[in-house]
Amino acid sequence: MSPKRRAQEADDRHDPEERRLSDARQRVEELRTEIDTASYRYHVLDEPEIADFDYDRLVRELEGLEAEFPALIAPDSPTQRVGGPAADLFAPVTHRAPMMSLDNAFSFDELEAWAKRVERVLGESTPRFVCELKIDGLAVVVSYEDGVLVRGATRGDGVVGEDITSNVRTVRSIPMNLRSGEPPPVLDVRGEIYLPVKAFEQLNEQLAEAGGKVFANPRNAAAGSLRQKDPSVTASRPLRLWCHGVLYAQRRFAAHSEALAFLRDAGLPVNPATEVVDSLQEVFDYCERWKRDRHTIDFEIDGVVVKVDDLALRNELGSTTKAPRWAIAFKFPPEERTTKLRDIMVSIGRTGRATPFAVLEPVNVGGACRSRWSPC
Repeated sequence: MSPKRRAQEADDRHDPEERRLSDARQRVEELRTEIDTASYRYHVLDEPEIADFDYDRLVRELEGLEAEFPALIAPDSPTQRVGGPAADLFAPVTHRAPMMSLDNAFSFDELEAWAKRVERVLGESTPRFVCELKIDGLAVVVSYEDGVLVRGATRGDGVVGEDITSNVRTVRSIPMNLRSGEPPPVLDVRGEIYLPVKAFEQLNEQLAEAGGKVFANPRNAAAGSLRQKDPSVTASRPLRLWCHGVLYAQRRFAAHSEALAFLRDAGLPVNPATEVVDSLQEVFDYCERWKRDRHTIDFEIDGVVVKVDDLALRNELGSTTKAPRWAIAFKFPPEERTTKLRDIMVSIGRTGRATPFAVLEPVNVGGACRSRWSPC
């Protein structure tokens, strides 16, 4: 302990108010550590170690201390996830690197043709690939400076997005602080924010009962929930994040898989289904497996993203004006189901708004059981 700190604590012992503040500061630090650890184990490791009731009790205790001692409130405190005041508009954010889109492959023949183009440019055998699930959510970038979350933004047009920091802070799977001992001075992480399928169904039921406008699919629900002017609305919806790459970093990585491992170790959620493979056949097998098993998970996917792993090889491959040559999205075929129309009804909400909807014979589409549909 430094002499200055010892002198400060000596003074605190002689001043009851300062002693109370010192004790509160110590307890606040303990609570933040406990809450952050619990959130990390729940959202990232999927290995919760405390019950929800105990987690809520810790948060309430922290809220009480911060209310009693406002000087102890910090922007990265877990209590600040509830969001700030409603924003008048979303300010533009210029990304530090372009958030490019992807070219698509709709068949294994097209996927193989892409791989041959990669080999032709590199002039060598097939490189290692990283296969990732293509999350059907809202593309975002979350930015950290010295390990502290400072901004969240939408993809926008790939060059300029919208500042949604207040809303991003409410997403519990996004850590306020990285768990890295030596975080990069600047780190921009690409990811997809999504709404789990069951949460989507529950949200639509609530909206319909209130006479509100229902969402067409989980992706629209995630986008609509995240682009709320009032962060408390976003906070009320169980949005989640999967990180799938580094957009910009003041740190060198040799491979994409290395960057993903760093993100995972730093406490950011990386999808455990991501795999590194050594052959195109393994890529085909991965795509085929997830086309079959796409409904065994609690979020919607519409394909597989295949990327060259080696970052030096990516530089050789370069990009077109809109997409990198070192990655491609293998898209699953759209799902169609036939069912019976049982009735057409109208729901009257608390505000008096009438919302028509169709009552259907229950049918499974997109991993969810649909029994009604609204055109609104």
